[in-house]
Amino acid sequence: MKSKRYKKLPEKTKDLSSETIKKLLPIIKKNCTTKFDESVDLNFQINNKQKKGEINIRTVVNLPGGTGKKVKVAVVCEDTKASEAKSSGADLVGGDDLIEKIKGGEMNFEKLICTPSMMIKLSKLGKVLGPKGLMPNPKLGSVTNELKKAVSDAKSGQAEIRNDKDGNIGVSIGKKSFNDDVLIKNFEAILDSLEKEKSSNILKGDLIKSAFITSTMGVSYKLKLEKNI
Repeated sequence: MKSKRYKKLPEKTKDLSSETIKKLLPIIKKNCTTKFDESVDLNFQINNKQKKGEINIRTVVNLPGGTGKKVKVAVVCEDTKASEAKSSGADLVGGDDLIEKIKGGEMNFEKLICTPSMMIKLSKLGKVLGPKGLMPNPKLGSVTNELKKAVSDAKSGQAEIRNDKDGNIGVSIGKKSFNDDVLIKNFEAILDSLEKEKSSNILKGDLIKSAFITSTMGVSYKLKLEKNI
C-alpha cells in the first residue's frame, strides 16, 4: 500500500521523454520529501546478450565527490602489515583471528580488503562472503599489498558497478544534499567507467539500452545520455 507521501509524488514519470541529468536533478531533489538525506540513484539496462555470450561488468569507480556514506573497512593481512592497515584508517584489522570471526558470521563491515598472501585462506570463505558481495577481488583493487591506497579509496567514496543476470546496474552518485555540480561529476565518472567497459568488451552497438534516475524514496525518470555508450 502506497503512503500518503508517495501518493503526492508525480505519476507515470516513466512515460515522459528522457531528459539530461542537469534538468532532472532539481526535479529529483524536489521529490525527496522524506526526513532523511535520500540517495540519488541510477539504473542502467545493458545490452548484455551478445553472440559470444553474456556481458558481465564488475568494476569500481572512485567518485570525485564521494558517496556521502561512511564505509566500515576491514583488512585481512599478515602481522607485519597490521600497523600499516591500522594507520591507513581501517576499522578492523586481523589475520587468522579475523578470518575465524568472519567464518563464525561476524561481518560488521561494508568493505573487505586482503593481502595476496592471506587470500588463499580467505578464499575458503567464498560461500560466506560471495553472496554478500564482500569477497576481495584483484580486479576491484581489494586484493593488494598497497593497503594505504586501498583503504583510502574505500573510505573516500567508491562505487561498484556490477550488472545482475538480467543486465541491470544500480549505483548511487551521492546524496540529495550534494551540490548539483558534484552529483554531475560523479555521474560523469560512472559514464567514463562504462565507456571503458564497452571498449574492453568490444561490443557491437550500444552497451546501455536505457537509463533512469531516481532517489531512495522517489519516482524514476528516463535519463538522456549525452554520449553514446
